[in-house]
Amino acid sequence: MTFLTILILFFIIGTWGLETWVNRLNLNYLGQPVPSAFKHAVDTHKYAKIQAYTRRNEKLSFFSSIVSVVAIVLCIILGIFNIFNEWAAALFSGQIMQGLAFLGIVSLASMLLSFPFSIYKTFCIEEEYGFNRTTPKLFIADRFKGIFLAIIIGGPLAAGVIWFFQTFPTFGWVIAWGFATAFIFAVQYVAPIWIMPLFNKFTPLEDGELRQAIEKFAQKNGFNISGIYIIDGSKRSNKANAFFTGFGKQKRIALFDTLVNSMSTEEIVAVLAHEIGHSKLNHIKRMFLTSIVTTAITFFCLSLVLRYQPLYTAFHVEHMTVAVGIVLFSFLYTPLSLIMTIFTSYLSRKYEFEADSFAAKTTGNSSALCSALIKLSVNSLSNLTPHPAYVFLHYSHPPVVARIEALKNISL
Repeated sequence: MTFLTILILFFIIGTWGLETWVNRLNLNYLGQPVPSAFKHAVDTHKYAKIQAYTRRNEKLSFFSSIVSVVAIVLCIILGIFNIFNEWAAALFSGQIMQGLAFLGIVSLASMLLSFPFSIYKTFCIEEEYGFNRTTPKLFIADRFKGIFLAIIIGGPLAAGVIWFFQTFPTFGWVIAWGFATAFIFAVQYVAPIWIMPLFNKFTPLEDGELRQAIEKFAQKNGFNISGIYIIDGSKRSNKANAFFTGFGKQKRIALFDTLVNSMSTEEIVAVLAHEIGHSKLNHIKRMFLTSIVTTAITFFCLSLVLRYQPLYTAFHVEHMTVAVGIVLFSFLYTPLSLIMTIFTSYLSRKYEFEADSFAAKTTGNSSALCSALIKLSVNSLSNLTPHPAYVFLHYSHPPVVARIEALKNISL
């Protein structure tokens, strides 16, 4: 076992240990009393149910992470990635096709490993707590659609990245970075039209009080939208949501039918004002630019080790290829990836507070957003008292209690 192998194992097991410790802190923190903002909406029975739901999900996450770490360690020690590479070489000739085959085998193995946990979460935990509406047929269909999209979207992207790194050893990472950025931007632009409808039915919101209120708010704040849609989220879950998607002329507002059925017009407008705030305050552009920068850092670091033989030796891989190098590098890159994730999550939480403030000031009604946040949290059994360390490591949104406190301090 080489020093690099030991270092990589330390990174993988150390990161798992850190997350396990933080998860334990979060579970121990569940003993906190009901936050004052929720005392009118959560009784003792409901609060106990929220805590039990959190514990079930954390325990499932814990066992899933153990299986994942053990599988990765075994792959490293037993040279499984070398076996996958030999399978890919036996299937195809040419580095690009072999690379795509290798990435496909690794992705399939990862999917099979997580599949039982997805089944358990959907049909046991979510079913037990009254959320699941996904049928086995829909569950399987979603997985096949995901594989289909991975092939037709992920395939060309991966092929381009492999070709650029292979053809231009010195500056290939710059070209691959530009290609990946343009590709991802294009996918996000067409996603509302071609991709999202594969999973959900988008129905234009009928004319009425809600549509008129949304259009009035959007017009008042100079926000042009191409459409307001209801999506059939209830066919999978009782949980409610709303989101803004698309760029330019393809900007759309999407409301889950579960949201429309559980909230008042004022509350829905407040939720959408928050989403529109992300656009008006340039949060979407900033997060996209942050993603571009982090991708550049990742590709640059990848270029430094892609032809570093000891990396392949550490995984018992006999033949160096770009695709294999990308997968192996992901494990070596674990600490920096964790740091960048923490940074982007911090930015995201900051932007959430700003979008809340935008919604409160533009609607002139902070209580409507507070009420909506409380309903969303209670109806989805969200943990109301997450540990600060857990928030720091995992949360892309601030805890809802902190958001409500901030909203109450806004001067309208």
